[in-house]
Amino acid sequence: MLVVFGVYPLVYALWLSRQKHNRVTRLSIFDLTWNWSKIFSDEGVWGAIGHTFAYTISALAIELVFGLLIASLLDSNRRAYGVAVGTHDTAAGVTGMMFLLMLDGSFGVLSRALYVAGLCSPEHLLLATGSTALPAILLADLWQWTPFMVLILLPGLRALPKDPYEAAASDGATSLRAVFKLTLPMLSKVIAIAALIRGVDLFGIYDYIKVKTKSGPGASTETDTLPGRFRPPRRIAIPGVPFALLRQPEG
Repeated sequence: MLVVFGVYPLVYALWLSRQKHNRVTRLSIFDLTWNWSKIFSDEGVWGAIGHTFAYTISALAIELVFGLLIASLLDSNRRAYGVAVGTHDTAAGVTGMMFLLMLDGSFGVLSRALYVAGLCSPEHLLLATGSTALPAILLADLWQWTPFMVLILLPGLRALPKDPYEAAASDGATSLRAVFKLTLPMLSKVIAIAALIRGVDLFGIYDYIKVKTKSGPGASTETDTLPGRFRPPRRIAIPGVPFALLRQPEG
């Protein structure tokens, strides 16, 4: 099963990346370096890869921190599980459309709230400004997937032994010191699993960008999965540049 669903698609994608496509004859010939040389010499490709890494690292860090904080707050409240599952089960396209409406400059509730708070002005629309488009897309991801982190981290917190905390309290350790010296080290494997699962999925970001900005404005939200201006053989080669981006390449 691993060979069929893991190794074969990667090998086939790498083989396709060695094909030079002729738009006139619609035929492909084998060329070992054509697509890859274009990639390494194209600044737009590296910009898209940079956006992918920036989005992935930012989303993963924020979701881990907020997921751990919420899990700690809900450690004694089992009724919160239903709320956590609710957002995770929402389709990404639906979430993207919902935040597209809420960030609309004319009637969006989030945009209006930011205007009232003085955090942005009506002249600079969040999704239409290059410097704020990617963070605005990130809001939808945080809303939908932070509860997923809670679902993973909360059982891990409840499984931690109580004896080390009692011993630390008797020695006069503060709560903050206990978090860094006890909670995080004992929860490190659970955090690693959550980061791995979510990180691999973040590298394939597509739905939110497709629905909200379509890689715009300009190329400010262009990623390796939604480059837009590359024909298929080179698009397949793109994910293979930074160590295959730990995921299956997109066609």
